[in-house]
Amino acid sequence: MADNKTLRAPQDSSRIAMGEEYEVAYWTEKFGVSRERLQEAVDAVGNGADAVGAYLTR
Repeated sequence: MADNKTLRAPQDSSRIAMGEEYEVAYWTEKFGVSRERLQEAVDAVGNGADAVGAYLTR
């Protein structure tokens, strides 16, 4: 089944899909960061939501 793009939360909440704008919008709001800062975190630690959250709070 294809992703429903109208959903506000990601399908797999353990991963951040930077290629999906609705997911980027969700995660930037959740973490309170810009898209660029989110991308920096994903580049540094991978797309795991827990790892990105830890990176952003240090």
